[in-house]
Amino acid sequence: MAGASLLALLDDIATVLDDVAVLTKIAAKKTSGVLGDDLALNAQQVAGVRAERELPVVWAVAKGSMLNKAILVPAALLISAFVPALIVPLLVLGGLFLCFEGVEKLWHAWAHRAQAQAEHEALTQALQQPDVDLVAFERDKIRGAVRTDFILSAEIIVIALGIVAGQPLATQVMVLVGIAVAMTVGVYGLVAAIVKLDDVGLWLTQRHASGLLHRLGWGLLALAPGLMKVLGVVGTAAMFLVGGGILTHNTPALHHLLASQPWWTATAADLAVGVLAGALVLLAVSAVQAWRRPPAKP
Repeated sequence: MAGASLLALLDDIATVLDDVAVLTKIAAKKTSGVLGDDLALNAQQVAGVRAERELPVVWAVAKGSMLNKAILVPAALLISAFVPALIVPLLVLGGLFLCFEGVEKLWHAWAHRAQAQAEHEALTQALQQPDVDLVAFERDKIRGAVRTDFILSAEIIVIALGIVAGQPLATQVMVLVGIAVAMTVGVYGLVAAIVKLDDVGLWLTQRHASGLLHRLGWGLLALAPGLMKVLGVVGTAAMFLVGGGILTHNTPALHHLLASQPWWTATAADLAVGVLAGALVLLAVSAVQAWRRPPAKP
């Protein structure tokens, strides 16, 4: 009897772990849009930091990210346990925020391109001055990156919570903790690799005067700036797809209509809904900001 009970227990554990693995895979896929944006934003946050300080800054932000998730995961579990009706509204709000953030990013890139370039040049020149407090500069960078991470981490946890809603508490805990750890390690591991690409390329070109490794070094030097742009584009597109998908999935009429369509039609619909929803939210936010802005003095 004891042996049979042990085998039954092991079978239950195996079943739970299998469910956790499947749900974690689904949650990771659903949060991929936020992951891409998180990766691009955090890699950009390190811009301007001295080369020898890039990895310490990334590590400091990674620790802040783990602290963010240590707050968000218990909060999500409490919501699931005591106010489960909030999960869908929070999920929809997270989807709307993703869409808004994507449209706002595109609008800012188009409408304020000259301003962004001027700010980047001013920052580069300021960092070359000997009286600049680099410690304060790094501290501001870290704080800004951790604040950004909190918002993106909240989106990741809410999306993952929507996947595991209705599952046993143990499954929810394992999936959310697994997603939190995997996303943090994955994002900041990749950020560390990306910010050091140009240093590796420079080292290879200096170490090898010619040959394959020399050409590889020049390739890495050429790849690093373009990689950031590609990450930004992919991350923005994924935000629309994930945010739009959340909205269509939680709109019964649209969900029923798209369920019978080919995957490319459903994907195009998610993208269109994401862009449209983001544009509407941006218009609403802009209208509120204009209404609250004090009138100009004559």
